[in-house]
Amino acid sequence: MAKFAKGKHALAISDRSGLAFPWREMVTEWNGAFVHYSEFERKQPQLEPRPFVADPQGLEKARPQVAPLPTPDLLPENPITTSDVFIDGDRTAVYVVTQPNSGILVNDVVRLMSIKSNLSSSTTALQISIQALELSTTLQSSITSTDTSLAVDDNLGFYRDGGYVVIEKINSTTGFFENEVIQYTAYDSSTKVLSGLVRGTNAPFRGVKPKNTTASSHDAGAKIFGARLVDSLNETTQSQAGQPSTITIANSYNLKENDEGTFFIDEYGPGGGLNCLAGPVNNNFTSTNL
Repeated sequence: MAKFAKGKHALAISDRSGLAFPWREMVTEWNGAFVHYSEFERKQPQLEPRPFVADPQGLEKARPQVAPLPTPDLLPENPITTSDVFIDGDRTAVYVVTQPNSGILVNDVVRLMSIKSNLSSSTTALQISIQALELSTTLQSSITSTDTSLAVDDNLGFYRDGGYVVIEKINSTTGFFENEVIQYTAYDSSTKVLSGLVRGTNAPFRGVKPKNTTASSHDAGAKIFGARLVDSLNETTQSQAGQPSTITIANSYNLKENDEGTFFIDEYGPGGGLNCLAGPVNNNFTSTNL
């Protein structure tokens, strides 16, 4: 079969302009037109539009977002002092807890943990014990999952008009915690009885109430820990670049020591030691709390 000439000296007529150009400078367009490369036009993209497909809305193997569990925070060294504030017109004792950038809100319920030292008076030999700070005691006698009162072994600073406690319980088979948070509506210091119990509940922390715990029976001697209500925040104003030019921050908060209108005769702290913790009433979780 004969070969085509290379067209080294040939001219070609452009199908677009009708002008003559060197044959070797000609190209073929998408529509078959034989044109000079300076006249070449690509195919208009709208002549072959891509099929419209809706944007994907879901992810493969997606999992629902799980809110982070409330956990205790490490406090600075000697974070606890005492003070007196006016609550509903009454002078009342509070524990002032230093916790920068805590996110703690008024009406949260905070439990103090891992206190390392007593709070000492600034003028006398008086002290506030670790046990009193942590509201740590034990169950006086066994209770069932439906009992509405319980007795404790130590007369500590439980609120007369109600608050929250957690009873520590460990499953003997699995070794997992099965703690129960209990709300009480009254405390009798003479009998050391918490009454009006709401079983298997939980208390707000950072403005969110965690999932309720499960009511269960508890044996005598079980560990009980109380918690305190955040009465107020100690806020300061700080300048910053940009707008707003000032911001309000709260690096400490006040835990109501009692609800009887009593106050500290002396001033205590700062104290508590190093590596103290502050957190939710219940800081041990099982799969049912997630």
